[in-house]
Amino acid sequence: MSVSTSEQAGAAPKSRLRSFLDGDVWYSFTRSPVVMLSAIFLIVTFLAAVFAPYVAPHDPFDLASIDLMDASLPPAWEADGDPRFLLGTDDQGRDVLSTIIFGARISLIVGIAAVAFSIVLGVGLGLISGYVGGRLDAFIMRVADVQLSFPSILIALLIDGVARSVISRSAHDEIALYVLVFAIGVSGWVQYARTVRGSTLVERDKEYVQAARVIGMGPTLILWRHVLPNVMGPVLVIATIHLAVAIITEATLSFLGVGVPPTTPSLGTLIRIGNDYLFSGEWWITIFPGVALVLLVLAINLLGDWLRDALNPKLR
Repeated sequence: MSVSTSEQAGAAPKSRLRSFLDGDVWYSFTRSPVVMLSAIFLIVTFLAAVFAPYVAPHDPFDLASIDLMDASLPPAWEADGDPRFLLGTDDQGRDVLSTIIFGARISLIVGIAAVAFSIVLGVGLGLISGYVGGRLDAFIMRVADVQLSFPSILIALLIDGVARSVISRSAHDEIALYVLVFAIGVSGWVQYARTVRGSTLVERDKEYVQAARVIGMGPTLILWRHVLPNVMGPVLVIATIHLAVAIITEATLSFLGVGVPPTTPSLGTLIRIGNDYLFSGEWWITIFPGVALVLLVLAINLLGDWLRDALNPKLR
């Protein structure tokens, strides 16, 4: 039985939330237990990091609550363990579980901020390069090619080294987090720029862009309103995977001693500190932060792989 015209006209349009829940992306998400588990783990980790002062059993920044007599205690299930410290303590008497929670907070802050900086820089240069073309396009792409010839970690080390050479040690410790975000962000903009440039080259010759030019719309408005929304799909996939790379880079720099200050409980710093005591039998100081870092990066990569497949019509 056909639906009457009046019934069709009276039907309320679907909300954006309902359209999303009825879409292919949500269907693919609910049909993958691994992806759902990864998402739950990331949500729990993110909430724990955001509310670390309220969630963590102890405050590793509160020197009044730290007792050196509690240093190097094994996990609570060990014979010499203390029930107050579930995962044991480090060489300074800090609770390992609390330092992991605060360390994840630093890693996520650096990773998200660095990815956001890379997106703004890379997407902006990619749009300009693909839309304007000519010598400007050639110059931006040659700079990108030169940067691709160097490992990202080397570029980050170079930027951090330059900052340390021109800024005093005390001043550098105060702005170390910003330097780290800038170094990781600058080392990762190329992927966004090249991807967005390729998509912009395709979009700029389409009819809707030509129509916008005919009605007198300026290049900036065309790029912002029309081209940018149509090139953000691949950017979201790259950003998800780049977040894992940024967290690993931050942990690597902190492990090498050129990231955040040693007093800041980053995951990389915790692994470096624990590595000095690994062969003396105090394995928990480095193993638990290392496992937390692996699980965090693995969950992000699994979500990134799923997002790549879900947003690609050819793989549905």
